[in-house]
Amino acid sequence: MASNQRISSTEQLEALGQAVITTDPAGVVLFWNPAAEELYGWTAREAIGRNIAELSVPEVGQDVAAEIMAALRDGVPWSGGFPVRRKDGTLFPALVTDSGIYRDGNLVGIIGVSINLGTALRPLLERSTDAALVLRSDAVITYASPAVELLFGWEQDALMGTSIVPLLHEEDRAALAALLEDVVAHPGVHTPVEVRVQAWHDWRWAEAAFTNLLDDPTVRGVVCNLRPSPARVAQEVAELRARQLETALQSRLVIELAKGYLVGRDGVTPDEAFASLRSYARSHHLTVHDVCRSVVDGEPLIAPPTG
Repeated sequence: MASNQRISSTEQLEALGQAVITTDPAGVVLFWNPAAEELYGWTAREAIGRNIAELSVPEVGQDVAAEIMAALRDGVPWSGGFPVRRKDGTLFPALVTDSGIYRDGNLVGIIGVSINLGTALRPLLERSTDAALVLRSDAVITYASPAVELLFGWEQDALMGTSIVPLLHEEDRAALAALLEDVVAHPGVHTPVEVRVQAWHDWRWAEAAFTNLLDDPTVRGVVCNLRPSPARVAQEVAELRARQLETALQSRLVIELAKGYLVGRDGVTPDEAFASLRSYARSHHLTVHDVCRSVVDGEPLIAPPTG
């Protein structure tokens, strides 16, 4: 075994399963490993010599990029999640750790390691059946779990980089804005609230639970767990059953009144009266309820039997 064979730093970086990108202080790419090619879609040949902002930083991530550069100039590494762009233009949440390369106290380069944030957060956010969003402090969505589509009909990738506000009912936006201000100001778990959200081209009540993880280097955001409100769902089911029962009772009442009318007019039994109503409905392609309603309203649809 050639244990003394030297392994270069480039070989080591290229072997990593995480994307490794090195740029100069202006953001021009100097190194782009195979994992970066896979994650971002650009080959090393295409990426090297171009500015990282052109390759992977969408408009929604510009302010985060500025924050990263400010930290690195102060000698502080930066780690966190924010939306980035693939070669095909699609966005995805990335978990990025950027560190400065310094020479004689001067920033001469930046090395960044990144992975798909969805992969990192999946064990945390996707064990439950709730939909999960990660929000920045300004309510912009940086991550959405697959359950958002199942529960509310939202397209997971389309939510990236958009605000949560348009998903909320206009009457609930002011209250939720005030709540988010409080959540951002106080780390940890907050009491769930009910809010109306746009779902399946309608408004549905949802239970929203917020957890401030802005200081967590992995998340750097507010986690919002959403699910259809159990109390509202139970209320809606009860109201639906009540309406169905009322409709059934009204339908039955109309049928009984029509039967009674024929019994009194024609001297037939209730069963014979119902048979006449049903026969008329079938022959005229009508429902029994519609025929009974017409009889109750005084329309002589069924002629008396001739003796």
